[in-house]
Amino acid sequence: MPKFYARRRLSILAALTGLIASVGLFNGPTASAALPTPVSAATARSYLASLTVATENRTGYDRDLFPTWITISGTCNTREYILKRDGSNVVTDSACAATSGSWYSPYDGATWTAASDLDIDHLVPLAEAWDSGASAWTTAQRQAFANDVTRPQLLAVTDNVNQSKGDQDPATWMPSLTSYRCTYVRAWVQVKYYYDLSVDSAEKSALTSYLSAC
Repeated sequence: MPKFYARRRLSILAALTGLIASVGLFNGPTASAALPTPVSAATARSYLASLTVATENRTGYDRDLFPTWITISGTCNTREYILKRDGSNVVTDSACAATSGSWYSPYDGATWTAASDLDIDHLVPLAEAWDSGASAWTTAQRQAFANDVTRPQLLAVTDNVNQSKGDQDPATWMPSLTSYRCTYVRAWVQVKYYYDLSVDSAEKSALTSYLSAC
């Protein structure tokens, strides 16, 4: 083979190798590839100013009114999809259940190697959504909210941290990892704005305060 063609072939192979590597880099699960990037602090402040302020009402709430988890892709349901997205070196079986991997919980800074140690947090809790306007939605709309992998609404976090958060809003609960709080409130406001959900006065005050420091 002439040297020119040999060199050209090697350069093509190198380019393809680089392309494959870059695809793996950007599409493969990494420890930092968690929540979809929320809007900027400036945009969040603008969104927050436009949200309706109203007293919350939990009358009639039932978690079963927000169906979870649904099939997202192939054999993967919402929980499995988020575990793959948020983890590093995640290995799954034929049913898409994670059998190994590593997960970093941005709420508390903990790292886990067993999927069973992770909960998938609804950043804006289901009960909070109900209180804020989702009680008027159809079941299909509530299902879409509960399984939204496009907005910054679902996140793999330490299970007991998620359980301690429960259905609280930023007026009474925030991630213990202070470096994540700006991301958290930006995401919170974005989700509430997208779904046209209201805020109560204490919640708006807390969000305003946290956003002012972003």
